[in-house]
Amino acid sequence: MKRLFKTYLEKPELAGLILLVLLIVLFQVRSHGVFLNADNLRGILGILPEAGLVAIGVTILMISGEFDLSVGSVFALMPMSMAVLMVHGWPFPLALLAGLLVAAAIGFINGYVTIRFAIPSFITTLGMLFMARSLTVVVSGGFPPLLPADLPNWLFTSFVGPGNMFRMSFLWFVAVAVLTSLMLSRTNFGNWIKATGGFLPAAASMGIPTARVKIVCFMLCSVLSGFAGMLQVLRLGSPLPSIGEGLELQAVAAAVIGGASLTGGIGTVMGGIIGTTLIRVIDNGLVLSHVDANWFKFAIGFLTIFAVVANAWMRKRAKAIKMEG
Repeated sequence: MKRLFKTYLEKPELAGLILLVLLIVLFQVRSHGVFLNADNLRGILGILPEAGLVAIGVTILMISGEFDLSVGSVFALMPMSMAVLMVHGWPFPLALLAGLLVAAAIGFINGYVTIRFAIPSFITTLGMLFMARSLTVVVSGGFPPLLPADLPNWLFTSFVGPGNMFRMSFLWFVAVAVLTSLMLSRTNFGNWIKATGGFLPAAASMGIPTARVKIVCFMLCSVLSGFAGMLQVLRLGSPLPSIGEGLELQAVAAAVIGGASLTGGIGTVMGGIIGTTLIRVIDNGLVLSHVDANWFKFAIGFLTIFAVVANAWMRKRAKAIKMEG
């Protein structure tokens, strides 16, 4: 047991992983073996990257000690901006770049306003949630623009791998997950993020540019959210102004369930991915188990509270054991 607690202190995503495995076994039994068949797994993995990319960005931002409640609105605004530009004759690569720049600009504004005026990021990004969603509707003119027929959808949504198990979006997701995980664990900037979220005064006294670190994390969070929104639009074939509503709360829940600390300094990219996967597993498993789908949000809310309580207790126990050792 002591070894388990010490391992948890180093790997905060461990509790979420154990819970994920237990739920997979439960739903496999309840669905009479349907849950883990190839067709069902293909469906889960097909939509996982869209929520997973947002969760990665939110997790990194939470590690730096901040929140972003505007990710769901950026999820919709970025592809809508891209679609409108393509309607006006912009080629796909330039429209994509412009859309990502829009997302990055929103992240910069969130970070700059939060740092410059010393206000909680909860308030800054709550305001941006409404503003970006409103801009999405205004830009669309009330009607979703038609996407050009010659888009390179194969690069983002086509099925690949053995038995066409994965979409190309899953490969993009894996690439982003690997790069961001390496950034957090193997680079100075990753150490700066953890130090900034862990204890800001100490990080600043060591010469870490804490304001710049947080702003970059805000921008990365927004860019990943915008890119995820583009993946969903290309999959659905239409840039709806309403996509991404409520996604910000699921992303925060995924980060917390995956072991990220609400006070910053603790968390991993893998934890955010585990939390997102767990949410998708619950969503899919409830349907296959013939449970009323209205229990989905209840389950997510319960798991979020449970994860915070359990993580706080396990960290306390792990630190006590470490001090004893």
